[in-house]
Amino acid sequence: MTSQSIVAQPTAEQLLGDTTLLAEQIGSAEGLAALHGGHGASQFQRVTDLSSLRRFLRDYQSRVLIPLELPAIYCAYGHTNRYEARELIELDRRLSAEPLVQEFATASQRVGKTQLKRLRPLRDQRLVQRYLHAVETGEAHAWHTLVYGMILSLYSFPLRQGLLSYAQLTTRGFVDSVAGRLQLAESQCREVAKEMEEEFPSAIERVLAGALNGPNLLVV
Repeated sequence: MTSQSIVAQPTAEQLLGDTTLLAEQIGSAEGLAALHGGHGASQFQRVTDLSSLRRFLRDYQSRVLIPLELPAIYCAYGHTNRYEARELIELDRRLSAEPLVQEFATASQRVGKTQLKRLRPLRDQRLVQRYLHAVETGEAHAWHTLVYGMILSLYSFPLRQGLLSYAQLTTRGFVDSVAGRLQLAESQCREVAKEMEEEFPSAIERVLAGALNGPNLLVV
């Protein structure tokens, strides 16, 4: 890539952007209601202690992270590898139809747009410029998962490692966002994160094998 010298090689943390913003949005009462089927926020308490944090993380993992976000990253990575700008934009639209994703649209798109704008100097990358134009004209939304998958491809990050980093960093972001309020010890934070991460390797292998494509997401 001739323009890669213009944009510094990012770390996994930089690719994800502000995970605290996402954690706060998804951890809200409205977010919890969506994760439990959208039957009304009054049925679900906010994360108030270690037990409710564990329940929230398991809900997020089973309803959003594994069935929606990891497949979205995988699909975006594949479309970018094949220079499929039209398919990437169509994937963006299909992801917009997912009710659970819509609940977190503001946070997701804010992070996605921030990361996407950093790619503007890559002018020889037509897919980047086409997607950026689609976002600026309202044709696409810059979901953070799609931008993340696209950047993994552009910078030749190993896909398996990228998926694992996403799952781990997002989970730890949620834990960190409530650690102070709940007065959690560092050892408790590590313990909860480790528990949640046990499922990640097998889930990622299912994604890579094509067994998880997400509802209504494009199969690559």
